[in-house]
Amino acid sequence: MKNSTVSASRTTRDYQDRCPICNNLSQRKFQKYDHWIRECDRCQHQFVEVMPTIDHAEKVYGDDYFYGGAAGYPDYLAEGRLIRDHGRRYGKILSKYMAPGTMLDVGAAAGFVLSGFVDRHWQGDGIEPNGQMAAFGREQLGLNVQAGTLETLAQVLPGKTYDLVSMIQVLPHFYDLHEALQSAAAVTRPEGYWLIETWNRKSLSAKIFGKGWHEYSPPSVLHWFSPEDLQLLARQYGFEMVAQGRPQKWIAGAHVKSLLGYKLDAMLGGRWLKALLRLIPDRLRLPYPAEDLFWMLLRKVDSIDRRNP
Repeated sequence: MKNSTVSASRTTRDYQDRCPICNNLSQRKFQKYDHWIRECDRCQHQFVEVMPTIDHAEKVYGDDYFYGGAAGYPDYLAEGRLIRDHGRRYGKILSKYMAPGTMLDVGAAAGFVLSGFVDRHWQGDGIEPNGQMAAFGREQLGLNVQAGTLETLAQVLPGKTYDLVSMIQVLPHFYDLHEALQSAAAVTRPEGYWLIETWNRKSLSAKIFGKGWHEYSPPSVLHWFSPEDLQLLARQYGFEMVAQGRPQKWIAGAHVKSLLGYKLDAMLGGRWLKALLRLIPDRLRLPYPAEDLFWMLLRKVDSIDRRNP
């Protein structure tokens, strides 16, 4: 199914000027890390003024992302229990709306989120651009996690369909938003679901920090959503919202120090604040220190008029 609002053959100029959700014109909002962030005149979706390439996911989710600290993880595998618990929590939430079935976890990394769903009686596959992480999921956790991206899903996991497609913190990184969601829609069974977790550009944190909001980190992050424009986007693929909320999320002390230290490097007096961060134990379990994440559960229906997003 081709999206009726945004052409599949967008030009370089289109990628730079036109909103990827509603195809309306946009304006430059501000510059970050030498990249312009644009805002749609109609739906206010924000996106990077760049034409992404097919190797974008490999660059974003290389080994440095999982082991290099900074905007990624200092040691992703060390947080396996916390991340698995995150999958379990989502499994519990979804039990209010559906029975466990089959699922595809997009951006599965080492498979910890998928393992949490399996603990809640789900069965399924994962797809992950980092080959080392995908191999860990197969070899250490016994999960079918294959190396690839959602945009190339038909080549990696051909002929499969699912009751649920989960996209936990991956939507802003898709190098081709519409090709990815066309793939997701194609493998979602009738009356099936999408579970999406992403950052909310309309959150209080985003408003307070403005240009300094931690999620403004192009070119690794390409899109900034709100619940409203996410619904607008999903509607184009025949999905309507069932529920939404803010996730309960926990992270390790080492990860907190890495994230905050990375941001403090660019701040006046940051060196002294980084010294205080060293007092946080690496293994300390801490709540995610912001309210800028949201999740949304969407159901595939046939009654939506895709021509009117």
